[in-house]
Amino acid sequence: MIGKALRTMRVFHDLTQKDLAEKLEISTSHLSEIESGKKSPTLSLLERYANVFNIPISSILFFSENMDLENPRLEKARVMISSKVLALLNFITERSDLSHVGR
Repeated sequence: MIGKALRTMRVFHDLTQKDLAEKLEISTSHLSEIESGKKSPTLSLLERYANVFNIPISSILFFSENMDLENPRLEKARVMISSKVLALLNFITERSDLSHVGR
């Protein structure tokens, strides 16, 4: 469920729905509907998510696919691991960006 993955990304980055909605240039209610699974994000919106969080769209989709593996006993671990994966992706992206500095 992509909405759940997008919500996890937002929470990990300590953003409110209002803050993220402003960055994505959408309404807070639209963001809420996406996170709750009532609506699906467009490719254009996923591109904006990728820009805001500085990660590739493919990483968002990969993260989302792995969030779909439901097991209530593992939910707490999944959220913790998800946040670590996002942190790792951000670290890799930042390192990649820094490798171009001074060239």
